[in-house]
Amino acid sequence: MWRLARACARGWGPGRAAPAGARSGPLTVAAAAAAGGPGGWYEWLAQSAPVHGAEAGLVALQAAAGLPWWAAIACGAAVLRTAVTLPLAAHQSRLLAKVGSGRRPRLLRAARGGRPGAERPRSRRILGGASQLPALRGELESGGSLFFTCVKLENLQPEIKKLAERLRYEVSVRGKQLGWSEKVARFHFKKNLRRIMTELYIRDNCHPFKATLLVWVQIPMWVCVSLALRNCSVGATDSEVQEQFSAGGALWFTDLTAPDSTWILPVLLGLVNLLIVEIFASQKMEVSRFQKLATNFFRVVSVVMIPVAATVPSSMALYWLSSSFMGLLHNLLLRSPTFRRLCCIPRTKNDSDTPYRDIVSALTTKYGFKK
Repeated sequence: MWRLARACARGWGPGRAAPAGARSGPLTVAAAAAAGGPGGWYEWLAQSAPVHGAEAGLVALQAAAGLPWWAAIACGAAVLRTAVTLPLAAHQSRLLAKVGSGRRPRLLRAARGGRPGAERPRSRRILGGASQLPALRGELESGGSLFFTCVKLENLQPEIKKLAERLRYEVSVRGKQLGWSEKVARFHFKKNLRRIMTELYIRDNCHPFKATLLVWVQIPMWVCVSLALRNCSVGATDSEVQEQFSAGGALWFTDLTAPDSTWILPVLLGLVNLLIVEIFASQKMEVSRFQKLATNFFRVVSVVMIPVAATVPSSMALYWLSSSFMGLLHNLLLRSPTFRRLCCIPRTKNDSDTPYRDIVSALTTKYGFKK
C-alpha cells in the first residue's frame, strides 16, 4: 500500500508531462522510480479494466449530477462508502458480535492463576500442577490468530470454556497414558482446539475470514478510484477531462491536477484517520500486545499519509479525505444502539447505551482535555 501510494504521488508516468502548477522535487523522482518504466506493474495497473471502469463511473456521475468536479469526487466517495462498504461493515459487525468482544474469558484468567483464593479447575491438577501452566498460557496468548480470535468469543463464551476445559482434561489424561511430553501434549491440544473452533465457525456461520471481507473489497476499490483520479489528472485517457480537472476545484485547491500546496487537505486527512484509530482504541476492553502494536501501526500510517497526500494531485487527496470522513461517520453510526438493532446486530456485553458520550469521555480523559 505504501509503495502504491508513493507510485501515485505525482502520478504522471514516464514520458508524460506534468500538469500546470505541479512542482518538481525528489518525491517526483521517487514516484517515477516506483512506477517503473513503460509496461511496468504500476502502468499495467493504472491502465487495467477496473481502473478504466472507475474512470467511466466518475465521468458518468459528474455528467448526470451536473456538479463541479470537486463535488462529484466527494459525492462519489460518499456513494461508494454508503452503498458498498457500509453494508459490509454492518455484516462484519454482526459477525464480530458473535466472535469478537475484546474480553478474555474466565478460562484465560484461570490459566493465569485466577483470582486470589479462587478454586482452581480440576483439569489443572490433572495436568500436573503449575509446571504446565506457562505452556498452556502461552498456547492461549501466543498470538496465534486462530485461538486468540476464539478466546474472544463473547456470546459463545460459556460453550467455549466448557469445550476447552474438557479438551485440556482429555489431552492431559491421554498424555499420561501414552507418556507424551509437554511439547507433544501441547501439539495435540492445539490441533484439536482448531478442529473444535472450525466446527463452531461452521455451526454459527461466523468464520473470521468473513469478518475480513470488508478489507478485501474496500482496499481494491480505494486503489482503483485513486488510480482513476490520477489518470484523469494527468490526461492519461482524456485530455478534455484533465482540462476540466484543472478548473474543477474549489476554495484553495482550484486546480485538481496539482498537489495541495497549502497542505490543508493532507493534514485534514491525517487528523480524520487518527480520529478513527483513536475511537477504536478508546473502546473499554482489554487488548493484546498485538492489538496495541496494530493500533500504533495505523497511527504511524495515518501520519505518513500526510506527506504522501501532499504530493499527489488534489483530486486524489480530496477523494482520500472524503472517503475517510465517510468512514468516520459510518463508524460512529455503527456505534448507535438504534442502528445496530436495525441491522440485526446482536447485543454484546461491551455494547453501551451511551456510546458517543463514552467516546468523548474516553478521549478527553486520555488526552487531558478536562482539568
